[in-house]
Amino acid sequence: MYTDLPVDQLATYLGSQSEPADFDGFWARTLEEAQAHPLGLVLEPVETVLSTVDVWDVTFNGYGGEPIRAWLRVPSGASGQLPGVVQFVGYGGGRGDAHENLFWASCGFAHLEMDTRGQGAGWSTGVTPDAAGSAGPQGQGVMTRGVTDPGTYYYRRLTTDAVRAVQALRSLERVDSARCAAVGMSQGGGLAVAAAALAPELAAIVAKVPFLSDIPRALQVTDAYPFRELVDYLAIHRTRVQQVHQTLQYFDSINFAKRAKVPALFSVGLMDEITPPSTVYAAYNNYSGPKELQVWPFNGHEAGGIEDDVAAVAFLRRVLASGSAGSANPAD
Repeated sequence: MYTDLPVDQLATYLGSQSEPADFDGFWARTLEEAQAHPLGLVLEPVETVLSTVDVWDVTFNGYGGEPIRAWLRVPSGASGQLPGVVQFVGYGGGRGDAHENLFWASCGFAHLEMDTRGQGAGWSTGVTPDAAGSAGPQGQGVMTRGVTDPGTYYYRRLTTDAVRAVQALRSLERVDSARCAAVGMSQGGGLAVAAAALAPELAAIVAKVPFLSDIPRALQVTDAYPFRELVDYLAIHRTRVQQVHQTLQYFDSINFAKRAKVPALFSVGLMDEITPPSTVYAAYNNYSGPKELQVWPFNGHEAGGIEDDVAAVAFLRRVLASGSAGSANPAD
């Protein structure tokens, strides 16, 4: 059922999140520190049972020079440069198995699926530890990891990984660096919005029901996890409310959206309890670049499902002006 703002109010809602004075400086310093480490891109071919998609096990250096894993999937037998898509995964998931998630490569894209540090036990497996916070993947809990300071917060590391994943994709010779997009759903959608702001060399993004938007409102209007993790934390750490909210300002999709200029396709489900519709609209309405929004009145966090995926392919083919398919070893 509808539990959020009326549709006419959603259309103009801009959110309740504040912007820290040093937002740009914080991220400039963070990315400068990351750039001090070589990208260290390594690709190892993976033997699979697939006949239409070739797969590589990818490692690159993310935040702090820490190794991040990914899959690269490319349509078999293609030649020349392909449009590229880097995909960020939803909360609790990792990159999964090499045989999974063949949609983007089957549509003719070079598809880099980034593993999510410290996650990968909720619904899809992961292998990348969050070296700064834990020994390995976990299902829940990262929402509050290091949340008392923006410098130690988990999403500083993960967002930096996402920017470095864009660089990894664009550095492949078999990928057309001028035709690269970021896509994601929920947490992945929030990372796509952040990447649009922090990696302006992207050509487009697709952000399905983006998470981490208008966090102050989300904590008041939904009881669902993972936002609920912050509520649980603040119910115990009662004196840290202001401190935590000040940290979250640096990671809210609203503040990234204001700085993003590349074409974007958003989607929202008006019955979504995990990323309430008003929070998605807040990101969309603040987005500074060309934008489109798919609205699904009777859907929740799944939003448009396969319709969203098909629309995303059509959107990216149009925006990226996709040319002829190609491949061979994408690292050559």
